[in-house]
Amino acid sequence: MSSLPPRRGAYGFDAPYAPLLMALGGACLLALSAWGLWRSEMNSTRRAISIFAPGVGALWLFLNAGIYVYTTRAGKFAVWAELLDQLELKGDERLLDIGCGRGAVLLLAAQRLPRGRAVGVDVWSTMDQSGNAEQVTRQNAALEGVAERVELHTADMRQLPFDDGSFDVVVSSLAIHNVSGAGERARALREAARVLKKGGKLAIADIRHTRAYASELEACGLKITDRRSLGVRFWYGAGPWAATRLVAAIKR
Repeated sequence: MSSLPPRRGAYGFDAPYAPLLMALGGACLLALSAWGLWRSEMNSTRRAISIFAPGVGALWLFLNAGIYVYTTRAGKFAVWAELLDQLELKGDERLLDIGCGRGAVLLLAAQRLPRGRAVGVDVWSTMDQSGNAEQVTRQNAALEGVAERVELHTADMRQLPFDDGSFDVVVSSLAIHNVSGAGERARALREAARVLKKGGKLAIADIRHTRAYASELEACGLKITDRRSLGVRFWYGAGPWAATRLVAAIKR
């Protein structure tokens, strides 16, 4: 697909407390800067610092909040549309989205599978995504016109309810890092590798631990085909340290 069609579903915010805290911190610093502006008992240098320093901090936090909101509402959709196109789907594949949430990636994939099946699993945590619930994802699938191609399961990614080699493609976006402990994340990755067919493709986008993901997948017999930053459209803050990174692989 050459362009991303308008999204009809409601996809909420990723970790909604994060931009709220950024904005709240910015507001507090802005108030501190304004307070410094009205203080007349300090000398000019101290007064200038008391105004300038918190003011700059406030602008920085507001910028981070703005970038975060852009990514969660628009940027990640554009990037994932490109990643799915790069998978060169034929349209009849069976695809699994691990930690599908409200369907941001799952339903983009379903649109590319007119003869296939897009399967999503999640534990439906509202801390990781606002308003996250299976019925919301089903409603989004209907709004996007792909309900008949979508299948949803409530399941822990560390114990997937599928047979070995059940899927042609496995994807995951911003989900695996939510599992606590390196050993438990490794279990989730081994499950992703287990349910993937030989010759099947895998693409994981996440904000942390991607080097460890690549190592674990290689240990499972997958060949890493790409590992990189996904660029400014997938930043969750004003800098590359807040970037989302890709791990792509093929099962040999």
